[in-house]
Amino acid sequence: MRIETCYFCSSKVYPGHGIQFVRNDCKIFKFCRSKCHKAFKKRKNPRKTKWTKAARKTNGKELTQDPSFDFEKRRNIPVKYNRETWKKTLEAVARVTEIKEKRSREFVLKRLRKGHKVEVEMDVKDVQKNISLIRSPAAGLRERKAKEAAQEAAMMSDESDDEKIEYVDARTLEKQLAEELSSDQEMVELNE
Repeated sequence: MRIETCYFCSSKVYPGHGIQFVRNDCKIFKFCRSKCHKAFKKRKNPRKTKWTKAARKTNGKELTQDPSFDFEKRRNIPVKYNRETWKKTLEAVARVTEIKEKRSREFVLKRLRKGHKVEVEMDVKDVQKNISLIRSPAAGLRERKAKEAAQEAAMMSDESDDEKIEYVDARTLEKQLAEELSSDQEMVELNE
């Protein structure tokens, strides 16, 4: 049983199916369905029609060059029937289809990995851009207030008359507070 390919969409045409069109120069065109025949009559380009196999291959969505395709070449040389060669051929056909399916699966997975990487990068950028939606700027405020209250209470209890009052520059105080804030944020990130 010879399985032909559709001239327009490259799908399989089984015996007794499809339409055959013979041009005046004896060129034979075989179509799997009327949809392909109509598109051919309208002079549509199969590489620009997205649902055809030719379009998928030109856009890099399907495997195009592979040694396994050489086995499917059309051979019009008649071979004398031999049971052993027939048996070996059937075994080889099964093995070839298995290899082709495996390679096409690997090709698709390789193609999809790029999209996954881009998606992860976009997610990271989105999180960095909208971090305020995820974590409040007031995160860790209660802990900081409790710590300050504890320090203040400790200072009040330890106060003595001969204690010296130290004057601190506002800029150094701001730096210390900023460092404490950053350390608090790091602790919150580690806890999450």
